[in-house]
Amino acid sequence: MIPEAVLGRTDQGLVPEGEGWFIVNAREARWWRNEAFGSLCEFEGDERFAEVGINVHLLDPGQTACLYHGEGVQEDFLVLFGECILVIEGEERRLRPWDFVHCPPFTGHVFVGAGSGPCAVLMVGARRPDVPLRYPPEPAAARYGASVEAETPSPAEAYAPFPRWAEAPYREGDLPDLSA
Repeated sequence: MIPEAVLGRTDQGLVPEGEGWFIVNAREARWWRNEAFGSLCEFEGDERFAEVGINVHLLDPGQTACLYHGEGVQEDFLVLFGECILVIEGEERRLRPWDFVHCPPFTGHVFVGAGSGPCAVLMVGARRPDVPLRYPPEPAAARYGASVEAETPSPAEAYAPFPRWAEAPYREGDLPDLSA
């Protein structure tokens, strides 16, 4: 039988401690903030999930989720609310709630908040530490400040000019109340 993981309380929210199954509401979980790349709830503890990464990423209009990149594993995305622009393989596509995006390995992409308010995207990706990343220059992403100048496989190199992510508690009002 698989045990239930303990959820430890921190100043930033609930965090799973150790292995096992658990249930946590996004409003009660630990969040991360970055002035350049928005806010996100990863649901993971200090030890990352071994097989699948999953988070809810919040973006304000004009804010990018990350830098334009392609990962060597599949990634999938579902817009939960708001609007965003997806730069994918050099093309721009406007997305709205319930739009689903599938990225096979090494599909270049980045999300940019759009519209008149925040946007939330559920992001899911396979985890394979032995599979490389690539950050290529992309003119369409550069228009949003979301492209490297020179190609690199190194996240540390790509993100060196940007602020680091910081743990933070859920900010009241970031997620809509859907209980009604």
